[in-house]
Amino acid sequence: MSWFPRPSSPRAALRDLMAVLRHSSREQRIGAALALLATGIIVVEFLIDSYFGAVPAPTPVYVELYPSNRTDAEIIADQKKDQAEKAALAKEQQRQYKELEKRFGIE
Repeated sequence: MSWFPRPSSPRAALRDLMAVLRHSSREQRIGAALALLATGIIVVEFLIDSYFGAVPAPTPVYVELYPSNRTDAEIIADQKKDQAEKAALAKEQQRQYKELEKRFGIE
């Protein structure tokens, strides 16, 4: 096994682990068991979630199709209309924030 350090082998590593466990106190073993248990619970929850997890619903994307023979004036008019709608939405949102500011006295 090439991933172990040179002077070591799996048997030697296992013997070393057993020696450490033999000479450790009861509290250290309990702490190690709790650490392994907590880690195991987290790993199992991730595995369960990936298997039974809720898949988000697909969101539809609406595309507005324009005729290919539109004039530049029609394009500019559509852009101005869209910009006006966007500005109106921003203005309404700003009004709502101002209302919240007055309600909570944040001035």
